[in-house]
Amino acid sequence: MYERFAYRPPHTRQDWLSQIFHCRAAQTGGVIKRQIFDVEREVGMSVLMREVRRRGFQMIRTKHHVVIVCDPDRIEVLI
Repeated sequence: MYERFAYRPPHTRQDWLSQIFHCRAAQTGGVIKRQIFDVEREVGMSVLMREVRRRGFQMIRTKHHVVIVCDPDRIEVLI
């Protein structure tokens, strides 16, 4: 009758970063979008920026989101 919630062990910063950068978009040169609130809660903006820079990717920040471009080529803003 009552559902039991599965135990989820606490995850680490490295777990969160690994999950992001092992997705298909990261592997194929796509883009990843995350809310700034979630980034700050999970790892902090400076940690994410350091990891993006280490991988040679680029990151764009808007009011509520960060967009990681998983391609080291130049980004062109059209409008």
